[in-house]
Amino acid sequence: QWQLVESGGGLVQPGGSLRLSCAPSGFTLSFYAVAWFRRAPGKDLEGVSCISSGGQMDYSDAVKDRFTISRDNVENTVYLQMNNLKDEDTGEYVCAAAPLPLCTVVPGTRRLWDYWGQGTQVTVSS
Repeated sequence: QWQLVESGGGLVQPGGSLRLSCAPSGFTLSFYAVAWFRRAPGKDLEGVSCISSGGQMDYSDAVKDRFTISRDNVENTVYLQMNNLKDEDTGEYVCAAAPLPLCTVVPGTRRLWDYWGQGTQVTVSS
């Protein structure tokens, strides 16, 4: 069964950094676009960033210039480097994958993603 597993979440103070990882089980991630979504308490799922198999990237306005998505095809892993974290970045971060040539995280595109992980919690608090 194909699965995605996230790791790297935790508790961090405002202004701090975390790096999340998304690794697959049962398939090779390099052929897939991968996205990160987050669900803040009491809010809908929100697209954060994505990267296509060819390296095209997209970011939400909320995280642009603070978060960086990357992929390591040797490690078969996609990373989300999160810097200058803010209280409003708190939430459960979930990665998703799909065989898309290009990717986007604009609202309303959740249905494009086929495979989902269980999530990792990120809490930004002083």
